[in-house]
Amino acid sequence: MMRIKTPKNGRVRRELEKRAPKLVETGKKTLILQGTKTSGTLNGVLSEIYHLKKGGAVRFTRKNDNIRPFESGGETSLEFFSLKTDCSLFVYGSHSKKRPNNLVIGRMYDHHVYDLVEVGVENFKSIESFNYDKKMAPRVGSKPFIAFVGEGFENVDELKHLKEVLLDLLRGEVVENINLAGVDRAYVCTAISSNKVYLTHCALRLKKSGTVVPRMELVEVGPSMDLVVRRHRLPNEGLRKEAMRTAKDQPKKKIKNVSSDAIEGTIGKIYIPDQKVGDVALPNKAKGVKRERREAKKKEANERASKKQRVESE
Repeated sequence: MMRIKTPKNGRVRRELEKRAPKLVETGKKTLILQGTKTSGTLNGVLSEIYHLKKGGAVRFTRKNDNIRPFESGGETSLEFFSLKTDCSLFVYGSHSKKRPNNLVIGRMYDHHVYDLVEVGVENFKSIESFNYDKKMAPRVGSKPFIAFVGEGFENVDELKHLKEVLLDLLRGEVVENINLAGVDRAYVCTAISSNKVYLTHCALRLKKSGTVVPRMELVEVGPSMDLVVRRHRLPNEGLRKEAMRTAKDQPKKKIKNVSSDAIEGTIGKIYIPDQKVGDVALPNKAKGVKRERREAKKKEANERASKKQRVESE
């Protein structure tokens, strides 16, 4: 019989609840690591990715000889590192004669490998190789624009898959509203061919346009590189359905005595108990009440006088 360990204090329990799968996920962290052999180009790529995702990434600099993402049994250490660092994305770099400057980007579900995309890096340019005004440099952690240019992202299966993975890797935390003045960077992905994508990082400059919406200019600030798609692995249908599962739309709780109408809008009923106005003591006697009493007394006096006259006449 397997023994299940339970947290002994509240701090551990809260930490485990943070790492547990959620219906609405928060920002995804990225694990960046390398294999037994890398190149100078690949080390630069991994460093630039870590710099762009600073605050939302974990970098391992030691060599890992037992990680082989596309082979059976080669994902055990990767899943262990994902569980240890609570990362749902990973970027793995390796270099060999058969696959030079190789980059594997993958996503995790419940700390198990969900899907994989393998690309080769070509024509890499670092941030230092670009000349621009340093005041325009994007702020760390700012929300980016992501543009995908080319029909290949809609027609080619490999590029479709790469688009999904790059979106998860670059977009950061998902938000509902965004301030246009705080957007200062953009990632532009251009499909050059059926298996090649040009990726570049640009800064945004807002200029006057004569309207409410400012005119935007792109200034390339790096890094930039060509990504050549080599291999990719999609998740099986059962795992995809489980990962895409969402909470059912729960019916709204009925509010008592409130109804909605298409024309009148929200209508509410208010129930007021009997106030018993006749039993309420008036603080001051109103003038109208005094006048009524005077008129009643005068009427009584007239009736008495008329009655007395009839009795005397008889």
